[in-house]
Formats: sequence, structure tokens, C-alpha cells
Amino acid sequence: MAATVLTHYRSPWTRTIDVDAQLQAFRAGMRRPGRLPAVLRAGRDLLAAAPASCAYSFTLFITWWTLRGISEFAGHRLILSASTNLHNMRREPVQVLVASAFWTEGGFPWVTIAGFLTLMAFAERWLGTLRWIMVFATGHVATTLLIVTGIAYAVDHRLIPLKVAVASDVGSSYGFSSVLAALTFHLRGIPRVMWAVGLLGWYGYAAAAGRTFTDYGHLTAIAVGFVSAALAVTVSRQLERVRDRSARVTQAGSEPSGSSGKLPSGSGR
Repeated sequence: MAATVLTHYRSPWTRTIDVDAQLQAFRAGMRRPGRLPAVLRAGRDLLAAAPASCAYSFTLFITWWTLRGISEFAGHRLILSASTNLHNMRREPVQVLVASAFWTEGGFPWVTIAGFLTLMAFAERWLGTLRWIMVFATGHVATTLLIVTGIAYAVDHRLIPLKVAVASDVGSSYGFSSVLAALTFHLRGIPRVMWAVGLLGWYGYAAAAGRTFTDYGHLTAIAVGFVSAALAVTVSRQLERVRDRSARVTQAGSEPSGSSGKLPSGSGR
């Protein structure tokens, strides 16, 4: 049964792209006539293959519009109730873990929405919707739990002010950062190294300069994304080895047993 299931197994985690080849194809496409319709079709195809990223972007727009339509006091209370701070995580952890990912503070989240419609859509097209959701959710949940644990320790030992336990903390940035880290494994060669070093440098500098629990959370989310993606790639390669081994055994078993059909020498005719 396992061999049958693995017969057509092909994991996206083991599919990498050559950035140079992709850039050359893009430049060649830009030199052809009718390039604008081709770009629009490519964008349409990208978004069509990323329903979760599109739905997430629309949800962020709706929640922003909701905050815009109510008073500042009510909006602040709403954000606090959905925040993954220490106070809420001790009372209603599951509820705030889910709700916090769909709210943003401040003005219109155009940068976040643009990121979901480009980078996150690209990642979802590569991984598939279910895998993308799993990577995003793992980054959001695991990072939040690690940061809240650190805050609890720091508050109990009076290393940080008690007000941090009730601070507002919402947004999709932890899951977003983990998916960015996972994208490293879709590249190959020097671009992979450059992408990984760039992420670590960017988030590491932000953590060193900002020194807030959110900055440390983003750096933690990158680590969660690297670890979860590395595990997924390792498991996928093992499964593909099993698939190839099963295919060789099946092929060997289907070959003739060695009878050539010729008459043995000395048979008389």
C-alpha cells in the first residue's frame, strides 16, 4: 500500500529554481511584442494559484476597514483583546493565536498586502496551499509561544516592566517571516546563500537596533522557518528515495525471468 501511494510522489520541497535562468527567460519575454498582456497573464496565473494569500490579503483589508469605522478607543480595545500578550495567552491562548494573525495596527497595511500578493503568492504557488498554510501557521504559533515564554520568564524575574504583559501584539509578520525563510530552499547555489544571509542580516540588525520583543520575535520566526523547511526537505528526500527504490523493485519484478525462447543446443531440430 505504501509503495502504491509513493509511486507518483513528488514533493515541491525538492524542487528548486535557477534564478539566472528565470531572469534570462524574463528578459527574453520583455523583448517580445505583446509583453504587457503576457505580464498581466503571468500575474493572473500567480494569483489564481495562491487562493490563501489572496484571501488573507482581503481579510486584512476588511479588518483594517473595521478599525477605520469605529472609534479610536473601541479600536484599541479590540486590538488588545486579540493580542498575543502574556495576559491573553494565559486566559484564551487558542482564540488570540488565531485572531491576532488577522489584525494590523496603524494605517492601511499596503506593504503587508503587497507582500502577500507577491512573495507569499509565489511561495504558495511553489508549496501548494495546504503546505503554505502549515508553514505560515507553524511560524506564527511556534514563534508566539517562544516569545511569550521568554516574556513570562523576564516578567517573573523582573527583567522587563510588567506592562509588557498587556502590550498590544497583533499581525501576520511572524508567519510571513517564516515563509520567507522557507523560500530559501526553493533557490539553489549562490542565490540561496545570498537570500539566507540577507534575511539573517536584515532581521538581526533590526533586533540589535530595536531590542523589542517583536524584533526578537521576527528573528525567531526566521529560525523557525529555516528549521521547519529543512525538516520538510529532509523528509521529502527520504520519501523520494523510497519511491525510487520501490519503482526499481517493481520494474525488476515485471521483467521476464530470463527465458529467451530459443531451443537448447543439441535438441535435434
